[in-house]
Parts: sequence; C-alpha cells; structure tokens
Amino acid sequence: MRTFRRPRTATLRRRAVPLLAASLLVGSLSACDFDGAYDLPLPGSPVDEDESYEVSIAFEDILNVVPRSPVMVDDVTVGEVTDVERVGWHARIKVRVRDDVELPDNAIADVRQVSLLGEKYVALEEPRHEKPVGRLSDGDAIPLSATGRNPEVEEVLGALSFLLSGGGVGQLQTISSELNKVMDGRTDRLRHLLGELDSVVGTLDDQKQDIIRALGSVNRLATTLNREKRTIGTAIDTLGPAARVLAEQHDELMVMLRQLDRLGRVGTRVMNATREDILADLRHLRPILRKLNEAGESLPNGLSLFISFPFPKEASEVVKGDYANTSIAMDIRLGNLFDVPKAPGPGVPELPLPDLPDVPQLPSPQVPDLPGLPGLPGVDGLSSGTVNRDGGLLGVGLG
Repeated sequence: MRTFRRPRTATLRRRAVPLLAASLLVGSLSACDFDGAYDLPLPGSPVDEDESYEVSIAFEDILNVVPRSPVMVDDVTVGEVTDVERVGWHARIKVRVRDDVELPDNAIADVRQVSLLGEKYVALEEPRHEKPVGRLSDGDAIPLSATGRNPEVEEVLGALSFLLSGGGVGQLQTISSELNKVMDGRTDRLRHLLGELDSVVGTLDDQKQDIIRALGSVNRLATTLNREKRTIGTAIDTLGPAARVLAEQHDELMVMLRQLDRLGRVGTRVMNATREDILADLRHLRPILRKLNEAGESLPNGLSLFISFPFPKEASEVVKGDYANTSIAMDIRLGNLFDVPKAPGPGVPELPLPDLPDVPQLPSPQVPDLPGLPGLPGVDGLSSGTVNRDGGLLGVGLG
C-alpha cells in the first residue's frame, strides 16, 4: 500500500492563515485610540457623570492611588478618581463626586487605606482648625497645603526596625542608669526641687497677665527707642566729652563731696543741740498763730490800711518815683487859735470835705505800748491859699 504524504508547503500555508488573521486583529486594535485598560468602559461606577461635579486635588505623594480608586466621605463612597498626572514635583488628581454630597470650599483631602493591607482611597473632610466656608463645586481645586496622606505600613516597620537596630533603644539603659546615679541619696532634695518648680510655675501662671503687659510695655519701649535712635546716638556721642570733663574735675568733685559730708555732720550736730529750743519757740508761737488764724480776713484788710496810716490807702499814689504831685484840701480855722473879729457882710460858705473810708474792725490782740509820736512841724511850702471870713484857709497847693 502506497502512502500519500501531504506536501509541507501546504501545511505551512494552512497554519499561516490563522496567524495572519490574529495579526490583523491585533493591528486593528492597536490602531484604535485608547491609553489602556482604564479607558475601557467598565460597569459598577459609583457616580454618574451627569449627576456629579469634578474637583482637582494636589498631593505631595499619592502612593499607589490610580484611576477608579474610590473617594469617600465619612467612610462612605461618594465618587471616584478619574485622572492622575504629575505636575512638577507633585501629583494632581481629578475626582468626581456626587451632586448630593455637600462639602465646604476649604475642604481637606487625605490618601488613606481601607485596612492595614487594603486598597488606597481619597478621603474628603471638613477643615479641622478653621471654620467651613462656602461650598465645593465643579471646577474647584484643593491646594497642596490642604492635603496629606497616612504613613505606609512599610514606613512604620522601617522606622521600628531603625529604632530596634541601634536607633535609641540601646541608649535607654545608659540614660536610666545615669538617672539612678543622679537621684541616689538625693530623693528628698529632688522632691523639694519639684515642689519649688511647681510653686514657681503656679506663680508664673497667676501672673501671666502681668507678664504679658510687661512684654507689651517692653515692645512699646523698644519701638520708642527705635524711633528715637538718632537722638539716643547724639546723647551717647555727647557722653564722651561729659565723661572727660567729670574725669578732669574728679578731685574738685571729691573735695565738694567731703565738704558736703562735713556740712551734714555740722547741721546734724546743730539740729540736735538746738532741738529743744526750736520746739519751745514753736510752742510759744502756737497761740500767736492761732490768734492770727482767728483774725481771718480782717488781718489783711487792717495791714493794707496800716501801710498808709493815718492817710487813706489812696495816699500811696502820691509819690511817683522821686517826686510827689498831689492836691490837698485843708480846713484850718484860725479862730480856734486867734480871736479874729468877723468882717461885716455875708460869710464865705464852707467847702464840703469828702467822707473818709471807714476803717474795718480790727481784732484786739495785746499790742505793746508804742513810743509817743513827735509833734507835727509847721506847714512849709504853702504856695497859695484863701482865707475865709472865719479865718479858715480853704485851699492850699503843695508843690
């Protein structure tokens, strides 16, 4: 029996047909415009594009957050990550959040993970250290200062490994032993020191308002000194010559101080020696001062009249420097001195004299006897005059 063997070329041709078809399919798929599997429409999205708003968030590090990672508020999924890109030295992602989720305009964002080894997600929250403002809406951006992330498990384990492998645990024993040596035998003194520290801290806490006011005053003083620094500089420059003058007069100043010291000793000795006499004089002056006090306003009124006695106080205006200029009306009746016969005819009327002011009532203290007043001399310098029929001199001019 003759065996028929199929030619090898036919077999290769038959195998090449499927391979060619597969290649054409891959080429057609590669010619399609998509960036990867994330661009393929996948079912199960937590948010509808028509019922959501988009927000941009900047992060220093997003770990392994990828598109389709969930966005949560209070551990409830409210959206998803739609895009991840690098901007400079940090990352920026875009998230889509449902319209019914209300967040403030100054919301914060963190990258967290569901469990110790779970997937990462973006958590949105209200600000912790400031009051919420406004409302987050489509197109808003959360800045880099309002974002962060939780530490990774690998980072925690690495830090623990560094600590346990010589980071500081080995030094705790040395620190503990040295503290025991310091406190050995000094327990009471350390307890007293801690009590004093507690008292000092309590006192400082009670006086914190005074300390704050003092610091404020120091601040105002510094401001004033800074404003007057030119004047202060001038004063400091002037202190040099002044100090040299004081240095040159050092001996004279020492002599003056020694003399003042001697004067002080002499004054002290005099005061001690005359102390009893001075006290006795003051006791004797007490009744006089009491009477002067009782005189009240009568004393100054009486003194003002005593200056011009026996003339009224207007007589002080007669003398003008080195000359006197006045007019005096006098009524001198010669009939009282001489017996002059009356001339016939009508008499000359007497001129009325002005009334003298009343002298106020003075107190009646005990006044020593005064010496007798000398008699008035004759009236000289009468330039002119008129004598009436009774012998009276009516007008006298004094120059």
